[in-house]
Amino acid sequence: MTLQELSLFCLLLLSVSLCDGKLQCKEGHSGPTHESIQAVFDLQSFRPAVNLSNPTVTNISFTLYAVLGVNEKAQILTTFLWLRLYWFHEFLIWDPDECDGVTKISLPVKQLWSPDIIVYEFVDDDVSQACPFVYVNHTGHIRWDRMLRLVSACNLKIFSFPFDVQNCTFTFGSYMHTIRDVRVSPALTFKEMSGNSKRYLEASGEWELVNILGETSILQFGIDEWDIITFWVVIKRRPILYVVNLLIPSSFLMIIDILSFYLPPHSVDRASFKMTLILGYTVFLLIMNDLLPSTANGTPIIGIYFSVCLALMVISLLETVIITNVLHHNSMKYKEVPNWVRIVVLKHIARLICYRWLEDEAPATKQEEGKSNNLNCTSPPTVTQTENNVPVPHSTSNYGGNCVSLPELQQICQYVGDLRAHLQSLQKESELQGKWCHVGYILDFLLFRIYLLLISCYAMVIICMWCIWISQD
Repeated sequence: MTLQELSLFCLLLLSVSLCDGKLQCKEGHSGPTHESIQAVFDLQSFRPAVNLSNPTVTNISFTLYAVLGVNEKAQILTTFLWLRLYWFHEFLIWDPDECDGVTKISLPVKQLWSPDIIVYEFVDDDVSQACPFVYVNHTGHIRWDRMLRLVSACNLKIFSFPFDVQNCTFTFGSYMHTIRDVRVSPALTFKEMSGNSKRYLEASGEWELVNILGETSILQFGIDEWDIITFWVVIKRRPILYVVNLLIPSSFLMIIDILSFYLPPHSVDRASFKMTLILGYTVFLLIMNDLLPSTANGTPIIGIYFSVCLALMVISLLETVIITNVLHHNSMKYKEVPNWVRIVVLKHIARLICYRWLEDEAPATKQEEGKSNNLNCTSPPTVTQTENNVPVPHSTSNYGGNCVSLPELQQICQYVGDLRAHLQSLQKESELQGKWCHVGYILDFLLFRIYLLLISCYAMVIICMWCIWISQD
């Protein structure tokens, strides 16, 4: 028999002797003697069970103390837990009456066997402060309190940000021991764990605990089975920070853009005003970009909202450019309003948006036409010949009321005709400009109401999401 086998045999004999009795206590000593406890320390490598076919039951409970961070891009949740483990050590039993009434002692956890309970979702090392001692009851029950900084993988859904609710899973179980060696069970009810966690988490941080649910199950991998406990930790975000810093400033800019539609497009440079708004909104998005979560598998609805708002601002700017072109470019070229524009815009769209206007299609007055007829010349001026062959005009007067023909009168007639043509051109331009103004106003009102409809729909969506967030328990 080798030395290693001999030492193993001695340890087995020692364990048998411990199983037959209890830890020894001496008079004058409070608690078990050092020698008897040292014998238990020597059995650290062995699971504390007399019959190794009986599994060691480990009871687990935890208190969620804080949510330290949520990394949406890496899909990682960082939490701080107060973890408590209970298990039964069959070799640490003594009689309190024989040990001066001592019912509980503390021992170093490194000198005892402890279950290798881990969280299967962990993705980083625990850097929290370790607790080096455990409490041992005289009945052999051990309690180990740990502070655990848990960095775990979680499927974070950020579509409804900042009104999102996350459901993350914590799976506790043994890393090496199968169901034949170690069994796990909750030390408290899931309702009690949730109530204890809410008392510590409700007044701190960005996140609020909704509920903690769980169940026990068996994890099978190949022919081996592990006993596990799955906890579902449901948390929801407090959105007030993002509402104040994101939604309210964006709403102010959108309200200003809505009010810009009331500026008259024919007399005010509305395009410059809208370009200034777009520039300010772009700067706002660049500043607030760090507050928005980013992930590769989804985009939050608030990001879609900002993009839609920016797109609507650009569309409103394009609409202003089109209306400005309609009001000025077409009227300056004396273009008539096309027939299809009359039917579609001035008739159907105007009726759709309840836009009323009186179309001035009265024909031009023809009173000016009779005036020029009174100035027509009926007889040319006569010319007499002098001695020096110089033509001398000879006026012909008709005392009966006939027309007097003179070169000056002909020139006046030409001037009056040019003036009449100019006035008719101005009148035609004014009529065309009035018609195109009505076309531009109708299109402006139509796009303005569509713009209001989109903004109102999204505002209702935000309000409904906020109400759903508040109503969740």
